[in-house]
Amino acid sequence: MCTLTHFAQPHTRYTNGSPLLHSMGLPPQDFMPEERLLPRFQVVLAGNAFFHIKEISTGRVRGFRGNHNEACALARSLEARS
Repeated sequence: MCTLTHFAQPHTRYTNGSPLLHSMGLPPQDFMPEERLLPRFQVVLAGNAFFHIKEISTGRVRGFRGNHNEACALARSLEARS
């Protein structure tokens, strides 16, 4: 099962006291909103070499593929569109 964890954004957030931000001349703020940290789609095995791309929040199937790599590519594509 592919949960897109290897493509998710890092869970570390920038803090107001980050020396990197100050050295770049950027104002102190959070750059990563919380909702962008978690993936929205999950690839689920649905049969013999058949995968559903399921939206995590609703549980609805948004697509399907017969190859795991293609299913993960579709999940990444759907994630980029949202």
